[in-house]
Amino acid sequence: MQLPFEVLYEDNHLLVVNKPAGWVSQGALPDAKSLLDEAAQYIRIKYQKPGNVFLGVVSRLDKSVSGVTVIARTSKAAARLSEQFRDRDVGKTYWAVVSNYRSTPLPHPTPITLRDWLYQSEHDPIVQIVRPQSRGAKEAILQYKPLAELAPNTQLLQIELLTGRKHQIRAQLAHAGFPIVGDRKYGSPVPFHDGIMLHALSLQIQHPTQKQPDSEMPLELNFKAPLPKAWLQKFPKVGMVDGGR
Repeated sequence: MQLPFEVLYEDNHLLVVNKPAGWVSQGALPDAKSLLDEAAQYIRIKYQKPGNVFLGVVSRLDKSVSGVTVIARTSKAAARLSEQFRDRDVGKTYWAVVSNYRSTPLPHPTPITLRDWLYQSEHDPIVQIVRPQSRGAKEAILQYKPLAELAPNTQLLQIELLTGRKHQIRAQLAHAGFPIVGDRKYGSPVPFHDGIMLHALSLQIQHPTQKQPDSEMPLELNFKAPLPKAWLQKFPKVGMVDGGR
């Protein structure tokens, strides 16, 4: 069967895919593309499972974002993986292309830390940067380093998330003065036809049930998602950056 996503890893407990931009992770309207619905159909056909298939999206990405997405195939895996994400026992690396970036000498010696406080009201789709003492504000921390200048004032950044807040990378980079290319919601002046240029490049987790050989330590898994072709078409230089292939 022809799949609308690339399968990065699969076993009895996990399904890890490279989510395309433009797909919601789950909860889509009936006529909209839902990654969870497509994954359930894939499992149903491949393993000839009649009726409902249990799946749970553990690492959700915004509709306009591409990259590594972990789907649990059992309730045990869903619970244990959710705990890892809640306790920040996972490693998440993103690549983003930003505009209005004033270049610094490369390679930058140390990652740059952004620490902000985020707030989103119930009726506002935009996440706001607010004062730390603001009611309902949540701390957001990330580190980034520039990898390559792709065009004048246009930079490829590597981002490590230290907290996991909704729209965190988008809001923090825009607040810092260099919004993600294509992210009109957060003020990007540069168009991009395939979502926004934010990609969940890699994810490190512990397998929910398996142990390392001859050990009681959890099995460490590291997934990496190839960049979307649309990125390479817009900025061919991004394919020459180490790790971009």
